[in-house]
Amino acid sequence: MMLSLAVLSTALLFGGMTLYSFGFAAFLFTALPAKTAAQALRRAFPWFYTFVIATSASASLLWWPRDAAFAAVMAAVAVTTVPVRQILMPAINRATDAGLRQRFKWLHGLSVVVTLGHIAATGWLLSKLA
Repeated sequence: MMLSLAVLSTALLFGGMTLYSFGFAAFLFTALPAKTAAQALRRAFPWFYTFVIATSASASLLWWPRDAAFAAVMAAVAVTTVPVRQILMPAINRATDAGLRQRFKWLHGLSVVVTLGHIAATGWLLSKLA
């Protein structure tokens, strides 16, 4: 039972991050005016990061009795998402509000690299189960 929950929570994390990053965000910019899409994403990102933190932390706890390495990967995702949500995301918003385009691009690029790293780590874990 614990193994099934560990696998399902990891798959939920992978699917949720992938859908949000490559589906939802892109969709908003094709479906809404750019300013409205940006405002919607600004409101959605704290929820996205909370989802990543909670789901990866849960997955880590579920993996712990079965596989310490998998638990550590999921814990790393949770721990590294906290500063992204609490520090990097507000810095991105401040750069946007101040019209600092280069700073926004750099900070946003950093957030993209971190998220892609999380997706890759979670995908790696899932691929080891195949």
